[in-house]
Amino acid sequence: MTLKYLLQKEFIQIRRNSFIPRLIIMFPIMVMCVMPWVMNMEVKNIVVDVVDNDRSTESQRLVHEIEANRYFIFHGQQPTYQAALEDIEHAKADIILVIPQNYSRDRTLGRMPQVLIAANAVNGTKGALGSIYLSQVVTAHAQPAVAAMQKQASTLYLYNRHLNFKLFMIPALFAIVMMLLTGYLPTLNIVGEKEIGTIEQINVTPVNKWTFILAKLIPYWLIAFFVITVCLLLSWLIYGITPVGNVALIYLLAMLLALFFSSFGLIVSNYSNTMQQAIFMMWFFVMILMQLSGLFTPTRSMPPVVYLSTYVNPMSYFIDAMRTVFVRGGGLNSISHQLLALSVIGLTMGVWAVISYKKNK
Repeated sequence: MTLKYLLQKEFIQIRRNSFIPRLIIMFPIMVMCVMPWVMNMEVKNIVVDVVDNDRSTESQRLVHEIEANRYFIFHGQQPTYQAALEDIEHAKADIILVIPQNYSRDRTLGRMPQVLIAANAVNGTKGALGSIYLSQVVTAHAQPAVAAMQKQASTLYLYNRHLNFKLFMIPALFAIVMMLLTGYLPTLNIVGEKEIGTIEQINVTPVNKWTFILAKLIPYWLIAFFVITVCLLLSWLIYGITPVGNVALIYLLAMLLALFFSSFGLIVSNYSNTMQQAIFMMWFFVMILMQLSGLFTPTRSMPPVVYLSTYVNPMSYFIDAMRTVFVRGGGLNSISHQLLALSVIGLTMGVWAVISYKKNK
């Protein structure tokens, strides 16, 4: 029994399972069509209560500027700070702006009025960013000269000129697609064969371990190429986003990540006897790899001890290299150390997968 016949068997087995072909097509479509819209770290729709103790024309102009800002939802003016605080306690508001008495007079005299901004910091990100947004609006209104200087200063945004968050997220989403289709599927495939007993029929044949494992992994590597192509087409058709760098490097990175996840999935299947064990083991490790990869937040924001985990996290290397090629247009030299790290990690896991597979003699 040669590798060719084993590959034919795997493709027939995949085709007979009606769920797998549907998953291969629908999962990348769902990820690329939905995730870039919902995985957005930009903070908007911040509900603001205003307590205007000055009740002057200038203070009302500030209120109208807040009301017209697209980042805020103006909830209304409250008579006292205590009344506004009750709105926060009942989750009706996120931030309170208290305009002091003599606000208009201080502005006329060239002073900087002291305005109170109180934020609900239960959601730390929303509270912190919302306070910064609101303080910028207040500062620009209280000091027009400073605002004019800010308008005169020009800012040059490199690589992502329009600050499009989708351009930042889409390359990283490829890792999630690869993780499921090249990690979970071969794992569940092998464990499923264990449960029904068909894998024992192959174990008693003279097929060596390398041939058997390659026959299990090659179909999912081909699936990985197909899925990456679908993701690239969807990013172009839906968002008008195309890679700045060489597309061949994207396929190379995808292949190395597929090598890691398929080998890792095979290792999990070697130590699992039931489908439940394999699912929980994969979920445990995948969640750690994903959360510590820099997919959602910068890795440099992690504590120093936790940051050390990125040196052995293949998803961290993959996402960093993908963003370098996709967004910045980096070449082979720009991602050489990521390619080397992915190759070493992937080959190490592949050797472990072969060694851990127990074939009956």
